[in-house]
Parts: sequence; C-alpha cells; structure tokens
Amino acid sequence: MRRRSDAISFGARLNTVSTHRDLGPPPPLGYAASPVDRVAAHRGDAAKIAKYCADARAGVYVTGGELVVLKALGEGNEPLFTQAEARALGPVRDSIFLGVVGDAPRFGFGLDPQTIDQLKARNDLRITDLRSIAVQGMVGAQHLPPLAEAKALASWHARHRFCPNCGTPTQAVEAGWRRDCPSCGAEHFPRTDPVVIMLVISGDRAVLGRSPRFAPTMWSCLAGFAEPGESIEDAVRREVFEEAGVACGRVKYFASQPWPFPSSLMIGCHAQALSETLAVDREELEDARWFLRDEMASMLERSHPQGLTTPPPVAIAHHLIRSFVEQGDDVLG
Repeated sequence: MRRRSDAISFGARLNTVSTHRDLGPPPPLGYAASPVDRVAAHRGDAAKIAKYCADARAGVYVTGGELVVLKALGEGNEPLFTQAEARALGPVRDSIFLGVVGDAPRFGFGLDPQTIDQLKARNDLRITDLRSIAVQGMVGAQHLPPLAEAKALASWHARHRFCPNCGTPTQAVEAGWRRDCPSCGAEHFPRTDPVVIMLVISGDRAVLGRSPRFAPTMWSCLAGFAEPGESIEDAVRREVFEEAGVACGRVKYFASQPWPFPSSLMIGCHAQALSETLAVDREELEDARWFLRDEMASMLERSHPQGLTTPPPVAIAHHLIRSFVEQGDDVLG
C-alpha cells in the first residue's frame, strides 16, 4: 500500500536545478481568445435580439451533434453562413445568440444530426467534427472559439429538452441561454464541467500517461473531472494519486481552455511530485511513465527515435508540456 508519509519524504530530494531552452514562438491555444463580445445583457432584450436577427451582417455557425457544417471554397473552408443560407440547409432545431464581433452579430444554429447526415452528399459543403477542424487548421483560428461556443450550447439544448425536476418539455429563452419549465417554473442554465489537467514534475522529469483512446504514439498529461466541494488544487492531487499513485505538493495554475466535447473547461496546472514510484490505475490509463525533458522536447518536435508524440498545439496539454520543456521546474514558481 502507498503511504503518503513515505511519499512526502521524497520531496526533500527533488532536484530543482533547471535550464531554459527556446522552442520558438508558441502556437495558439485552440478554442481560446474569442473575438466575440457576448453582450450578455442583451440576451433578454427581445427588441435587441430582433434587431440582431434583422442585421444583414449577421453570421451563423451551423452544428449538429458532433459535426460542423462548412462551406467548401476550393482549397479553403468558410464556417460563417448568412441566416438565409443557414436556414436553407434544413430545419433549425436551436438558435443561439453568441454575441457580436465588432458590430456584426453572430449566431449558432443547431440542426438535427440526421439533417447533417443528409448534407454530406453536397459538393459545396464540408461536414466534419470540430476536433479535426482545429487540428488540421481547416478554418481561421478566430473562428474556433465561437464554433466551440455554438457547438457546446447546441449540444446542451439537445440534452435538456425536458425538465430534470418534473419531466415537462422545456422552452428556450434568453436568446438560447436558458431553458424554462412551464410546469414547475424551474430555470435551467448551460453548464460547464471543470476538468483539471496537469503535468506532474520531479526535477528534470515529468509524468505522461496514455489513454486507450489515444493514437498509438501519443502520450499526454493526466486529467480528470473536479468533484463537488473540491478545489482545483485538491482535484489535481486526488486525480494524480488515483491514476498514477504519485503524491503531489505544490500546484501552480497555468492556463485554461474551453473544451467543447461536449462542454468542459480544461484547467491546466503544473504539480510538484512528492514521490517517484508509479502505481498506474489500468482501468483509467493504458500506461504512465516518467519522461526526461530532452525526450519530451523530441516528442514536441516530432523527432523522437521511437516516434512518440505529444498532443497537437490546439490542446492545452501541448502547452503544459512545452512550458516545462522550455523552463524546467521553474514553472512551479
């Protein structure tokens, strides 16, 4: 059995000497830095929303289930449709006011997945999933955050047709940002699930794990959902100990990332390891092991002798790993 007291004693032996290296300009983080001003105060103003709907500059992102509809333009893709173009694709199941970019309104239309399937035969459209769009750079980076917003909200509407309190069909209000129950009066709001994702560091090494869902060569940071009544720091320590058997001390926040699969917020952290022996939970992970910074650098650069890789730059795990490769355990502050 692992004993925390034994694990903590190892902390005194951690090597804190680190060197800095430069991997060049950092790539952008996917789904973050949205250009959309959500103007939340306008959601309940029917006159304002009607004005936005009538605006010829309004652009619409179209999603359905896990898929996104793009206009195929030669070698490129255009994710924005006019309202007329979007409505011509099929019945709109959900319409959400996303906000404005400058003065131009932005909406998200959610179509039935069966409608999306029927659109796949059209040569003027490209139907694909949001993860592929981000990884392959199929649209401009400025479109990823509002696409994530549109997909996450449309998915929430699809899962909340009925009141969880009494079972009555609910009605969308507040321009798609709330669903009300006409029977019991309950108000239901979109939810975001907090997920901690962390790189566990011991001197010049860090822990990476493998999920059975990963591509054969990919290793990534450990991650898990935060539980009710739990702080970010406690969630990091619990998840690492449960999945890899490593006790952690100091936890340093790094950055966060919207993750619309279906609707999570990835909370990126670096964590100080207080023990070195791994005890992998095989029900959660296929494997986990320690990696040296030099090896992780070769994985980032796609030059690892065994072909091992890290997640692509669109994922926050890439940035957690990269910051450690560049700064060593200085990332712990």
